[in-house]
Amino acid sequence: MHVRDATADDAAALDRVADDDLDAARLVRDRTVRVADDGDGDLVGFVAFDTWRGAVHVTRLDGDPDVVERLLDAPREFAAHEDLAVEVVLVEGDSLADVLLDVGFEDAGPGPRFDGEKTRRFRCEP
Repeated sequence: MHVRDATADDAAALDRVADDDLDAARLVRDRTVRVADDGDGDLVGFVAFDTWRGAVHVTRLDGDPDVVERLLDAPREFAAHEDLAVEVVLVEGDSLADVLLDVGFEDAGPGPRFDGEKTRRFRCEP
């Protein structure tokens, strides 16, 4: 697996990887996005993150658990360098919550509702 920065050329592939509607071109333009490919150039996951309000916020995350675990290195390394926490909000019951807990995130309680769905906040301190 190869992890790299996303480019505008990755937009169509990001749309295919995402579980739901995604404006991939805008995401790549507005956020830091890292992608993982399978070695043959096919994207198998991505993480998008940004910094505001004193934390690094993972705004999108998708892929198999082992891919997501590797992709989380990017926002965590950036946050450590800046002495910031990392926050992720997932819909309740999302299987990626186990990955977050396995790599050192803590369940920080309920998050905001997204399209009426309950969410959980996860936080990893520097």
